[in-house]
Amino acid sequence: MKFKASINIMPLEALLDPQGKAVSQSMDNLGITEISNVRIGKHITLFVDSNDEKSAGEAVEKACTKLLCNQIMESFKFTLEEA
Repeated sequence: MKFKASINIMPLEALLDPQGKAVSQSMDNLGITEISNVRIGKHITLFVDSNDEKSAGEAVEKACTKLLCNQIMESFKFTLEEA
């Protein structure tokens, strides 16, 4: 079976997000004052060939923890769906 994984990686809440801060300040400069505390992360989509959803999830988890996400500074969440 083929599964589609949608992965969201975000900076940890306790850490400063310089890119998000710059965007927040730009919002103010543009007069968009109702938006604040912007946090910017990454969205990754990938496909997994696996026998079942559980093993597909394990493969995505392994990819995130070993390569895609720096867990010292980032957290991740993902969803799986049949492709």
